[in-house]
Amino acid sequence: MSSNLKISAALVAVFAVALAVFGVVRAQGGDEGLPAANAAVVREDSHRLSSAADGRVTLVEFLDFECEGCLAAYPFVEELRQAYDGRITFVARYFPMPGHANAENAAVAVEAAAQQDRFEDMYDRMYETQSQWGEKQDSQAAVFRGFAEELGLDMAAFDAAVAAPETLERVLRDREDGIALGVEGTPTFFLNGQKLRVTTTDEFIEALDAALAG
Repeated sequence: MSSNLKISAALVAVFAVALAVFGVVRAQGGDEGLPAANAAVVREDSHRLSSAADGRVTLVEFLDFECEGCLAAYPFVEELRQAYDGRITFVARYFPMPGHANAENAAVAVEAAAQQDRFEDMYDRMYETQSQWGEKQDSQAAVFRGFAEELGLDMAAFDAAVAAPETLERVLRDREDGIALGVEGTPTFFLNGQKLRVTTTDEFIEALDAALAG
């Protein structure tokens, strides 16, 4: 029971922040139209935080490491990963928002770490330190490089990956999919390919349980 209460409290905060962000993004971005036919919620190279052996249920989050709503969602997602360990596949996809000066830099640094099989370590570090670098208008690339050094990454390989245009292209492919799928703000969740449209914590958890029961 206490675990459920912790998850619910965290998720209440997620929805409060995410709804505020959604309103701002929608006012600026407007209607993106219908999803493109070639858009994918999950691709072969999408980053899986954890995987279910049967592959029946997948929860995808389009996220921005500089987004306060995503930071609020982070502990909630971690708790869900524990609660549904082995039963739900959790996927993280990049969606750097144009209003965040270092969102792309952060995603590129995470993707560069992923090329050394350290995606989750850098993913964690970005959220753990967001209060230090978020909302700054000058480049925080040097800060992100410092994170890579602290994680013990091969720095020559990391620097090369950050500089390679293919790394940014990989990040932007995620965002392009998100836009085509109707993502207007972060965090946005998809459950088994469908945008998760819930307004309460109970509805969110009920949706996960219903997908598992289906």
